[in-house]
Amino acid sequence: MGRWDRLPLRVRLVAGFAAAMLLVLTGAGAFVYLRVRYALDLRLDQDLTALSAQLTDAARTGAPLATAARTVPGEYWQLLDAGNHVLAASPGLPADSLLTPGQLDQALRRPVRVDRGTLLPISPRPLRLYAVPVQPGAAPSAGQPAVTVAAVRRDQRDEALRELIAQLALANLAALAIASLVGYRLARAALAPVERYRSEAARIATGATGVRLAVPATDDEIARLGRTLNDMLTAQDAALDRERQFINDASHELRTPLTLLATELELALRRPRTAPELEHTIHNAAADTADLIALADDLLTVGTQPVQDDTAPTVDLTALLTDLVGRYRTSAGAEMDVLHCQVEPGLTVRGDATRLGRAVTNLLDNASRYGAPPITVTAHRVDDLVRVTVHDSGAGMDPGFLPHATERFRRADPARASRGTGLGLSIVEAIVHTHHGELRICSAGVHQRFHPRFDLPCEHPPHGTTVTVLLPATRR
Repeated sequence: MGRWDRLPLRVRLVAGFAAAMLLVLTGAGAFVYLRVRYALDLRLDQDLTALSAQLTDAARTGAPLATAARTVPGEYWQLLDAGNHVLAASPGLPADSLLTPGQLDQALRRPVRVDRGTLLPISPRPLRLYAVPVQPGAAPSAGQPAVTVAAVRRDQRDEALRELIAQLALANLAALAIASLVGYRLARAALAPVERYRSEAARIATGATGVRLAVPATDDEIARLGRTLNDMLTAQDAALDRERQFINDASHELRTPLTLLATELELALRRPRTAPELEHTIHNAAADTADLIALADDLLTVGTQPVQDDTAPTVDLTALLTDLVGRYRTSAGAEMDVLHCQVEPGLTVRGDATRLGRAVTNLLDNASRYGAPPITVTAHRVDDLVRVTVHDSGAGMDPGFLPHATERFRRADPARASRGTGLGLSIVEAIVHTHHGELRICSAGVHQRFHPRFDLPCEHPPHGTTVTVLLPATRR
């Protein structure tokens, strides 16, 4: 099996095709051979039946067999007793009986057809015999006629069958060779695009970018494979570009707190410091370190894996949203008319309550930081989905920035002056995506969907900015 697996695919295909063709041709040849042999044997059996009837009638009436059985060249007969002794025979036969003792025992009870001599190798005197009892059911005495044996030579029949076997073998070999050659050419032609795909993939593996597979203008399996691979390469290039951008942005964002931390520590070490100065430096370093930890946590949250629907715990979304809005209102010192909460009771989803709470908190931070009050948080069930919206009454986002709002470290120009890393909406989009949901941002009359998954229409006020999160609800 190991050597077979190491052979080229087209060779294995041709070998399998040739083996199948060999079985089919062998079966067809065997069928033709058996039909021809049956037809030839039927003709011989008819002649033997006629000769045997003459012999049996003469033996039963006591007439001379030499006169009753008029044979033609190639036909013979014998009259045997119960001891397998020859009582009479046609000229040209040996003195011994044509039947073996076992064949004679069968012939004493019923007619028997047997062949003497083989087709291959060639026998000097091939005969077909038909032995019939003279008195069926009776026990003949010694020396009395018991069995008549009619015989006919099979030379012509055997020669015809040998010629048929030779012709079938030559025809099958020729057909097998032609079919194997045609199959090899077809397999090579069918696998030629695959070989081109391999060579182009090898170029891509060496570092070539922007290379796409040359897909034939057909709709067969090879063409569909090529188009799928091209789509995969496009997605891979896009992912590579995103990763490069992410690395560049992350390094840029990490450079500032790291530089500040290093600068403060270097300044603290240049000359002796008083205890208050050192305490102030340590506080600043701790703040920079906290920023670094928060940024690392944000980056890890963006890269979280999808939750498993079957094993994920059930989250009481009603209680989660009510508690989050209450705590946020308390920490921000907001009044009831500034931060509203309208949540339908009994809403449950499957997932991670901590991550879902992080997403809602980020949306509240964005609404309070870049929007304007009042801010309204709503949640209700629609069919098999739970729709959560966070709406603020601000001026809204720039329509040109809206498609890029969830990109990592992407921030609108007005937001650059405020504190933040530009990962808030990226984290929200990542958490929603890992929970098999959909994120929508509708602002200033522009609707933007990220990873569209559901056909549910938007429902929100026409002004301000509304962020909608659609999550699969648990079954009732």
